[in-house]
Amino acid sequence: MDIDSYLNEHENKSLLRVLTCGSVDDGKSTLIGRLLYDSKLIFDDQLAELRKASEKNGTAGAGKIDYALLLDGLKAEREQGITIDVAYRYFTTPRRKFIIADCPGHEQYTRNMATGASTADAAIILIDARHGVLTQTKRHAFIASLLKIRHLIVAVNKMDLLDYSEEKFRKIEEEFGSFTQQLNIPDVRFVPISAIEGENVTQTTGKTPWYQGDHLLSILETLDASDSRNLRDFRFPVQTVIRPNLDFRGFAGSITSGSIRRGDPIVTLPSFQNSRIRRIVTPDGDLEEAFSPQSVVLELEDEIDISSGDMIVKKGNLPHIEDRLEARVIWMSEKPLLPGGKYIIRHAGRNIQGRIAELQYDIDVNTLESRHATQLPLNHVGRIVLETASPLFYDYYRDNRSGGALILIDPLNNVTAGAGMLRPSHIDKVPEKEQEQLPTFVSSDERMETFGHGGKQIYVAGEDSDLARSFAKQLERELHRLKAHTYGLDFKAEGVWGRSAREIVNASGLLAEAHEHCSAAGPSRPAQKSKGSLLHLAWECRLRARNGRPHPSPRRSE
Repeated sequence: MDIDSYLNEHENKSLLRVLTCGSVDDGKSTLIGRLLYDSKLIFDDQLAELRKASEKNGTAGAGKIDYALLLDGLKAEREQGITIDVAYRYFTTPRRKFIIADCPGHEQYTRNMATGASTADAAIILIDARHGVLTQTKRHAFIASLLKIRHLIVAVNKMDLLDYSEEKFRKIEEEFGSFTQQLNIPDVRFVPISAIEGENVTQTTGKTPWYQGDHLLSILETLDASDSRNLRDFRFPVQTVIRPNLDFRGFAGSITSGSIRRGDPIVTLPSFQNSRIRRIVTPDGDLEEAFSPQSVVLELEDEIDISSGDMIVKKGNLPHIEDRLEARVIWMSEKPLLPGGKYIIRHAGRNIQGRIAELQYDIDVNTLESRHATQLPLNHVGRIVLETASPLFYDYYRDNRSGGALILIDPLNNVTAGAGMLRPSHIDKVPEKEQEQLPTFVSSDERMETFGHGGKQIYVAGEDSDLARSFAKQLERELHRLKAHTYGLDFKAEGVWGRSAREIVNASGLLAEAHEHCSAAGPSRPAQKSKGSLLHLAWECRLRARNGRPHPSPRRSE
């Protein structure tokens, strides 16, 4: 094989991002070091330095290599024999490429573990066979499930210290297996290993004849991680505008999910302008199709005002657009989360002002039960309600990890205070009993015959709220002149699209159900799905100033 063929084969290997986690001293760093050593990926000078460091700081015993020192490079880590920061290592085998993250096990460094887990496809959670399942073991497994890691490999380590006891392994397998069943992780596997001896790490030496599964490296090489990628919902946050000359204007960024083809119809957010993809440009030439996680430049057929922080999506596949959101959050700041606190929300390349509207509950990592809480301390997990100064374009984290993740930044010191995973609102899960409507004694057909028309719900919004209200009043009077039954509702939303505004929208929806033409006017707000009967149409009139006069641009709700 020539060098070009070798490099091409190596470049096209699949990549798996792996996380190692677990409690303190369960052997995470040792396991990764052993993987690197057995895979013949340590250079001679590195091996010589490792032997020297093992004599000085090693804990494996006289004359033995302490493989953990390959990962624990900080002075404080070597002195204490612990992992503090997340260490990333790259290695490759003939079948696959890996990026493996060695995460700390101490509770005070849980935030570091969450950082490493945020991009992982699979997690190896280690359990010391002598100590069994600990609270930190459960905490790390819970965080892995929150971050939608779909593959969990439970490595029961230090089996050599228990003479490879099958009884002890089965006991841990049963206890931790019952816990992970509550986490809805689809793929959980148990492997008995000895990281220091290399048993079931890259090979099986026969010390565990009762174990019939594959060794750890074989599992990693054959793991199918394609199910963790969202190839359905095209999301393209614009990072910058490329304008090398007068004849080209492209939008650069990374495709966070989905795929796009030349000629596909698209919508830009937040302007809701329509266009098509003219070209997909890369340094290696134009593409007919691009998909996540490629970085490309998109050229559109139309000249549209798009800037950094905007988003390009496929037409007919829009994300949720809201400024009141619910999320599970992992709190990473020593200053606890308090309702009313203000933060910078970093999401999909945008920074938006926001506040904690509500702390709904804290979660007990041992029982996974919700607990009432007035604050959320460091390393705790809870559910919150966020209000943002402008709408977010997002997907639920369960459907799209990249589109449903955000971080909260303390505006006073720019410290990352928390990591959030956006979830459906509790309002979306109202019990059926609460959703029942009172029986009506007048049918839709009877209302149609009486009024001579169906019902419509019209929202009028604009940056100039006075102009919006003036236009809504004119619209109501013109509909009345045409013999239509109309009713106008008005609201004032300060700061964000608040609860009072939503109540107005709900009221206008009920009027539309009764075949009234209802217009609701107020400040700019996000597009919102409307509810109603088959005869209920919801339209949004977006105002644009043209020569100082309002110009309605109706758009049917998606």
